[in-house]
Amino acid sequence: MIAETSNRRGLLLGGALTAAGLAAMLGTGANALAAAAPKADAAQDIQILNAAIALEHEGIAAYTIAAGSGLLQPAVVSIGVTFRGHHMQHRDELIKAVEALGGTPVASKTEADYIKALNVAALKNQTDVLRLALGLERGAANAYLGLIPSLGDAYHQVAARMAGDEAFHAAILGNALGEPIPTQALMFGA
Repeated sequence: MIAETSNRRGLLLGGALTAAGLAAMLGTGANALAAAAPKADAAQDIQILNAAIALEHEGIAAYTIAAGSGLLQPAVVSIGVTFRGHHMQHRDELIKAVEALGGTPVASKTEADYIKALNVAALKNQTDVLRLALGLERGAANAYLGLIPSLGDAYHQVAARMAGDEAFHAAILGNALGEPIPTQALMFGA
């Protein structure tokens, strides 16, 4: 799908990105993205950035709900709180970028909306919560890697760094689940 899509709006709307992937990729470089975007692309960038903000709101909510669920051991809660902090930083950078482009940042939904969207009722234990988070983080790493060819030269490094961050998150979560170290290389981007 990425090969068939030539612009960032198409990537977002075409479903090529995961929530975490899009949000994290745009989070670190949001101010640079806003500054470098041609004026003709401002409305498109605002739309994409607002979608990323919405996804960051969802990530923040997911880690908040998980931390208060009573399903996680204290050390795992600490990891989730740290990752939530990363998402909050991404959200804040995205908000700055939308405002710099003259847009209005999208608001967060209610916690009840996120509980339903994340199917929290299906999470019965720590393993369920960690598997959900791990799937999101792996998807995010792959999304960043898939975006690199679509980005202008100034953003290749941002996407690569974000892919590294997400792969790091996935490694931490995989370790918490007791997953073995993969024996095959090139685990992401395929």
